[in-house]
Amino acid sequence: MDKDRIVGVAKDVAGKVEGTAGDIAGDTRTSASGRAREAAGTVQNLYGQAKDAVRDAGDAAADLAQDAYSAGSDTYQQGSRAIARQVKNNPLGALLLAGGIGFALAMMMNRPPRRQRWRY
Repeated sequence: MDKDRIVGVAKDVAGKVEGTAGDIAGDTRTSASGRAREAAGTVQNLYGQAKDAVRDAGDAAADLAQDAYSAGSDTYQQGSRAIARQVKNNPLGALLLAGGIGFALAMMMNRPPRRQRWRY
């Protein structure tokens, strides 16, 4: 619980007491002062609630990110094991696939640059 919520509730209660005392005594200045303190307490309490909500949302987002990171790591490890098993079972096919990928990358990287035609 945020300290603004505690202080806000205290101001709210003090304002209600002061406002009621002013109403009973017939003193409009005390009554108005109490209502103003009550309103200030309510606003401070709402501010504290908003801070708590933001803090809770941040904590939830951090927990969600940690869970996603853990799940991603597990998925990567499972994929690595599956690829290693496939290469172990079929080494020639894995070698041909790796060579084909390397050849395709080399062809893409060594293309001659396009000549620009200047138009006047």
